[in-house]
Amino acid sequence: MIFGISPATLMAQIFTGLVLGGIYVLLALGLSLIFGLMTVVNFAHGAFYMWGAYLGFVVFALTGSFWLALLVGPLAVGLMGLATERGLVRKLYGRNLNDPLLLTFGLSFVLVATVRILFGKTGRAFDPPPVLAGSVNLGFIVFPVYRLFVIAATAVAVIALWYLLERTDLGLIIRAGTRDSLMVRLLGIDVGRIWWLVFGIGIALAGLGGVLAAPMRGVYPEMGVSMLIESFVVVVVGGMGSLPGAVVSGILIGQVVSLTTLFNPKLADIMIFIFMGAVLLVRPSGLFGEAGLLE
Repeated sequence: MIFGISPATLMAQIFTGLVLGGIYVLLALGLSLIFGLMTVVNFAHGAFYMWGAYLGFVVFALTGSFWLALLVGPLAVGLMGLATERGLVRKLYGRNLNDPLLLTFGLSFVLVATVRILFGKTGRAFDPPPVLAGSVNLGFIVFPVYRLFVIAATAVAVIALWYLLERTDLGLIIRAGTRDSLMVRLLGIDVGRIWWLVFGIGIALAGLGGVLAAPMRGVYPEMGVSMLIESFVVVVVGGMGSLPGAVVSGILIGQVVSLTTLFNPKLADIMIFIFMGAVLLVRPSGLFGEAGLLE
């Protein structure tokens, strides 16, 4: 027993932290990818996460296929991201950092209001498919199958993104663009098209997080608000624009929230901010961040 808590209960809470951390990682990766390449602080990220959940819910309701919903939801939200970059965000490149921030902040209200008009203010239940329902005995704990699936799906998404960035020509161009976009332009590469694609990928990751979270948290218009705030905490702790930082920080903060909930649920909502403050006191640019990135 640890502080009166059995090892099985503690392990179950650690696994729950991995599930929550996985959702944080998906959102923070999208935020970091967009910021790292384009220096755009996307305040509409939580709204796109919410849209991913709703679009997944609609596809599941129409087809009965969770797997199709898991595919179509992120892709559809990614297309929304491509349209947003081309029609709105692109016009603000090269201007003050606050301009795209304010634009996406306003866009988030539009996206939430649109969902309220289309689906109403009442939340919807989104049950996992039968194959992922129930629990499985891992030997040391009994844990819901769907939550294990979320951990696995997050790991696959992170590995796929790593492979894209580290093992493909497109990834090489993206990484080069984050360091010196002018040099990439001089090589004859259309940087605007790369930014467009990266923005869509970042938004699609938010949509994937929304679909995965929906069976656990339900689907409702304000579901992206708290997740946006917490995801920005993850990005700041990991380091603005750092993808490894987003992964490590997401897992750490998932554990902080989960374990705090176990010992003192009332502190869970503020513990992530205490954790952020402690990290920034030691590392002002975050765990993996570069000093002066916002200058």
